[in-house]
Amino acid sequence: MRPKFKQLAMAAAVTLSGQIPWATPASAYQVDCAILLCIAGGWPASAPCTHARAVFIRRITPWPVEPPLQIWRCPLGASFMPVETPIPSERLYEAANWTALPRQSYPADAPLREVQSTDRADVDISDETFDFVRSIRVFHIQYSQRENREGECTRWDVTRLGTYGIQGDYHWTLSKASEVPSASRLRVPVGCNNYFYRSVFVEWRDHAGNYGSEEVRY
Repeated sequence: MRPKFKQLAMAAAVTLSGQIPWATPASAYQVDCAILLCIAGGWPASAPCTHARAVFIRRITPWPVEPPLQIWRCPLGASFMPVETPIPSERLYEAANWTALPRQSYPADAPLREVQSTDRADVDISDETFDFVRSIRVFHIQYSQRENREGECTRWDVTRLGTYGIQGDYHWTLSKASEVPSASRLRVPVGCNNYFYRSVFVEWRDHAGNYGSEEVRY
């Protein structure tokens, strides 16, 4: 594991463990930064990461099926740095070191800019440091098959796939049950035996490439 990612995992497991409050509505920002850090660090064992993972899964629990990570709620560009632009990994450290509000270094007379709920990150995250964001894929699986009275096999497949773009924007596209990863419990039988399956399946890889997944049946 590269040194900067060791530090990132420690930031998620240690820095988050006692500094991020969860009780108020404003904590939505902290939750998404926690999800960002915790998934990068492989969901380290800590109360904030446990909470972040619960929110991550709740968002894919119908209805509606939401983007599990809403990176636009984590203001990675909140700090005012007129001289140097921080490298991508430093953006993550910025997110990890909050208390009640994002860390800011604005001049005393500068207006505080509210973080916008846009559909993408507020800074450039095209660097490979953020590949773990783009590894997140959400399959909304809706599949059934049965044999009709004429002996014909009727299949119904409206599976969709949710993915993240280069800058963290989230989009749904049409997919197929056959494209669902094997980690899902979906098992389409051979032939045309009666079968019905409906779930939301999410998969990801952390910064080190370790695979993870969760599935919610409904």
